[in-house]
Formats: sequence, C-alpha cells, structure tokens
Amino acid sequence: MLKHRGFPGRLPGSDFQFTVRRANPKGATPLVRRERYADRRPPDRRADEAFMAALWQQFGTEPFERGNLDAGRLSWLFGREVKPVEEDFDSTSYEALLVIDEDIARASFPAVFEGDEWA
Repeated sequence: MLKHRGFPGRLPGSDFQFTVRRANPKGATPLVRRERYADRRPPDRRADEAFMAALWQQFGTEPFERGNLDAGRLSWLFGREVKPVEEDFDSTSYEALLVIDEDIARASFPAVFEGDEWA
C-alpha cells in the first residue's frame, strides 16, 4: 500500500479520518458512491471540502493511486469529483488509479479553488 507522504491524516480538530495507517490484511475496503444529501451536518460538509482541498493540493489533475487514502472519506467523493482512471477498475485494490474531475469538483467545492484559503 502506497503511503501518500505529506497528505493530512485527518481534519484538524475532528475525528474525520483522511488516511489509514496500515493495509487491511483482508483486503482494501471497497469504494462505493455515497449519496450526499442536502441535510448533511455542517461538520460532514467541512470534512468533504477539506478532503477535496487536500486531494487537489496533493494531486491536481494527475492520476493518483488510492494507497492509504481512507475508503470511507473517498467514497463521499467517488463517482462524482473523484473517478476511476481505468475501465476495469478494482474498487478493492490499494493500487487502483483515480483522478479528480476538475469541472465537477469546481462546481461542488468552489471554495477549494478560490483564493488561498486551503493552501
């Protein structure tokens, strides 16, 4: 499992996890598209925005390996802002390649791409 050095481990001041410390011996947790409903709590929305900002800062538009990124947090963006690179995508692989869909990410999280709030 690739460990993304320099990537924040969690949202500061919260228990929202962004990375995992070690690989699951039973295999990676599958990535699934989770619906973000309009009535989500503000802390959950803030965690999604901070995670998207960290992804953008670390990877930009370049494809990246799933590695030690938390499956739960990634699933909130998966299928919309973060998409698989390959057609034969394995959602249970730590080596799976993902990419940020910049247009959708800009529409969903405009604050991430404006100014230097997240830098």
